[in-house]
Amino acid sequence: MKSVFIIVCVCMFIVTGGWAKEPPVSEDTEACLECHYTVYPGILEDWKKSRMSRVTPNEALKKPPIERRISVDKIPDSLGKTVVGCAECHTLNAAKHTDSFDHNGYQIHVVVSPEDCATCHPTERKEYDQNLMAHAYGNLMNNAVYQSLTESVNDTPVFSKGNLAYHRANGKTDADSCLFCHGTQVKKTGTVNKETDFGEMSFPILSGWPNQGVGRINPDGSKGCCTACHPRHRFDIAMARKPYTCSECHKGPDVPAYPAYAVSKHGNIFASRSDTGSWNFEAVPWTVGKDFKAPTCAVCHVSLLISDDGVTLAKRTHRMNDRIYQRLFGLVYAHPHPISADTTVIRNSAGLPLPTDLTGEPATTYLIHRDEQEKRKKTLQQVCLACHSAGWVQGHFARLENTIRTTNAATLAATRMLLYAWDKGIAHGPAAKDSIFNETIEKMWVEQWLFYANSTRIASAMAGADYGVFANGRWYLSKNIQKMQDWIKLMETK
Repeated sequence: MKSVFIIVCVCMFIVTGGWAKEPPVSEDTEACLECHYTVYPGILEDWKKSRMSRVTPNEALKKPPIERRISVDKIPDSLGKTVVGCAECHTLNAAKHTDSFDHNGYQIHVVVSPEDCATCHPTERKEYDQNLMAHAYGNLMNNAVYQSLTESVNDTPVFSKGNLAYHRANGKTDADSCLFCHGTQVKKTGTVNKETDFGEMSFPILSGWPNQGVGRINPDGSKGCCTACHPRHRFDIAMARKPYTCSECHKGPDVPAYPAYAVSKHGNIFASRSDTGSWNFEAVPWTVGKDFKAPTCAVCHVSLLISDDGVTLAKRTHRMNDRIYQRLFGLVYAHPHPISADTTVIRNSAGLPLPTDLTGEPATTYLIHRDEQEKRKKTLQQVCLACHSAGWVQGHFARLENTIRTTNAATLAATRMLLYAWDKGIAHGPAAKDSIFNETIEKMWVEQWLFYANSTRIASAMAGADYGVFANGRWYLSKNIQKMQDWIKLMETK
């Protein structure tokens, strides 16, 4: 028995190149682990399963460039030799963080920001900052038209003496609604002393927290939230590559990417085969056909893809706009993608902060031109061509272009009905200095483009046909417009 043990040990030594060693952890992180392992065991166990707890940045840099998960060329000496632990993230750039506080002799900040992550991931941080999602908070909160829409959704109705009125929603309601995905503005508003197992300690009071919205404004002034897609404290690339993560914010009728994907053939293959062990969600780069058998959101919009013989099919990008040439949902009409991720700069011909006029004409000055659209479309199509013939891809995109035209036409018809109602005085719009979202026909108009046209286009883009027909698509486009017509006739008879 003793000889067998010796043989096994020798084999392990040969295979591993030496005796197994624990990954080097910094003294500062060791100090964190001593106390926090008993206070937050779930967090610590999650971190222990992460790649960051097992691989030092210096080791990560030894990988061939195409296999690297970090984009920095050189790591500071103070950070490169140990794994990335509590202290490496929560004490980094402390002077920039207004949420930093003294904690057992360390300057700790609660909110880890993209600026912190940029220490190892500068390319990803730069790309993400040019993404619409990074600006989601400002694009919503600094646009008067969008704010009027959110108020019509979030404000609290009060009925009294035959009249309906609305009380403005408070910050907690907004944070639990639109800003849950768009991101809140996290600010330190004070400090509080708390009795803990280790004595009395002082902690910051944060407004807008907790939040993991994609456009969160962080206490260091940076925009965005990496953990929206790479949940803390495991920061798993596999989780970010699965459609469930995207579904957190792309599931409702206004942004129905996940339900359309779920009923598509791609979604069917993913649901049927992704748990069979034949999919490798951890591989970098990601080999088409070998590591996965059908596209997920990350395949089409983010990941570095190669063929089995090593040819790069799509470069990794955290600027999802690189593979998006048309903006299909969220706005009144589908239109070319905005040039700037800060959409508050956009003005249509009427001076409104919208990418199109109410009658559909695009605000071309602020939108990408045709040559850029074609470039982005070809980048996206290159992903499709890895598995489909040129004829299949051309036919698919021809249908999508047709769907964009027909759904925009259905929205235009609804808009003309709304303009007619305003003109006839049976509804009250901007000319009456009233909201454009608070009357019956106005809410039906919003549903026409925000729910039904969006669903139809997304279903077409993702080959999720049934979702774009009867589930929430063309049937409701036609039904809703008939309801608008009936409402107009009814109001005109009064």
